[in-house]
Parts: sequence; structure tokens; C-alpha cells
Amino acid sequence: MPGKNSGFTLIELMIVVAIIGIIASIAIPTYQGYVMQSQINRALGELSAYKSAVEERLAQNGALVNADIGYSPSPLTTGTPATDVAVLNADGSGHLQVTMGGNAHGNLTGVVLRLERSVGGTWNCVVDTSGAADWSDRYSPSGCTVI
Repeated sequence: MPGKNSGFTLIELMIVVAIIGIIASIAIPTYQGYVMQSQINRALGELSAYKSAVEERLAQNGALVNADIGYSPSPLTTGTPATDVAVLNADGSGHLQVTMGGNAHGNLTGVVLRLERSVGGTWNCVVDTSGAADWSDRYSPSGCTVI
């Protein structure tokens, strides 16, 4: 009696490949969404680090240029050392602002992250998505206003 062949049939292999395809079609977009969300949060965190330097310069009535606040451009933004990220008005209001680009995901290119300082000294986060055609609200950082 000949030995029985053991192994998978073509149908079984096709079913496994189809299942892997379905799982991948769900997992890849979800993963990319998490990547974009983490890039937004990283850029916002890096920008937030300059709030204390801005407050210090405001208290000293000092100049507000990148060198004075220790600005170092993020690879996720289009910022350069020559372009100031901070603006301070005479009344004490102002903002810190960067535009996503550089090594950021393509769907984030053109998103403007802004930390606005009120006259009273409170900071608010604003995300301007008008420059990003493929923006989704699921990328929004918590506590930020999306316009």
C-alpha cells in the first residue's frame, strides 16, 4: 500500500492567503493612522518645549528669535533656523507655530500646529488643517482645536 501524502491542498492555502489579505487590509491603514497621530503629537510636544523660553523672554522684555529660545527644527516640520517660530505681541499675546512637512507622513504635509498665548498667559493649541487635503479628525491631539 502506497504511503498517504500529507500536506495542504490548494484550496486550504488559498483560504489562508485570503485571510491574511483581509487582516492586512485592516491593519495597514490603522497602523498608518497611529503613525500620523504620533507624528502630530511629537511635533506638538517639541513645540510645547519652547513655551517656557517664550515666557522667560516675555518676563525679561527680550527679543524673540529662534536663537533666543533655543529653537532647533524638527525633522517632521518645514522649520528652519532662519524662520522664527515665535511671535510675541506688545500686549503679551502671541504664538508658536510650525508647519508639518519634512519627514512627516504625506497626509500631514501642510498641517499648521500653533500654540496661542493669550494676554492673560494661558496657552491654547490650534491645529489648522486647511493645507492638508487628506486630514482625518482621528489624528487630532487631545485638547486641541481643529480649524
